[in-house]
Amino acid sequence: MTTALAITCTLKPSPASSSSDLIARHILDALAEQGVEGDVVRAVDHDIKPGVERDMGDGDEWPAILERIQAADILVITTPTWLGHMSSVAQRVLERLDAEVSETDDRGRPSMLGKVAMCGVVGNEDGAHKIIADMFGALNDIGFTIAGQGSTYWNDEAMGGRDYKDLDTVPEPVDKTTHAAARNAAHLARVLSEKAFPAYE
Repeated sequence: MTTALAITCTLKPSPASSSSDLIARHILDALAEQGVEGDVVRAVDHDIKPGVERDMGDGDEWPAILERIQAADILVITTPTWLGHMSSVAQRVLERLDAEVSETDDRGRPSMLGKVAMCGVVGNEDGAHKIIADMFGALNDIGFTIAGQGSTYWNDEAMGGRDYKDLDTVPEPVDKTTHAAARNAAHLARVLSEKAFPAYE
């Protein structure tokens, strides 16, 4: 069974409604249509200490989240847009994942090599393409593989004030993009599970 973990990087603790959480669930629904089983973690509900180590000590809840990432084939990160950038919560998740750059398996490969990453962005301001570029650049450095067109996003019209969660229905282009991203990511995850990257010399 191919599995996915979505980390939503809203600034709102549960149970507040969240556009980032909603688009994560829409991505997981689309992945489910491809036979992928998924779950959601709302990062802000956990005490994720600042730092770039796997475990930042007493009270740090990141190690438990990392275990769930390690167990999944696909990592989905969703974030709102704030001042044209990803949320501070998303940045912290990437900073904690940075520890994996120096972690290797028994064949010398980066610990996240062979896992697929996806990204979802929502906001009532511009910035989605820049956020996706930054997110995928970081995740690729960490070792994740990015599927072609492996992201989805929704931005309101310029100077608008609506949120993704306030829409009556998901716009057709967004829905098609979400499903295409899920289809491509699920396919890539299965390819990588069948034919792993070679061992590092």
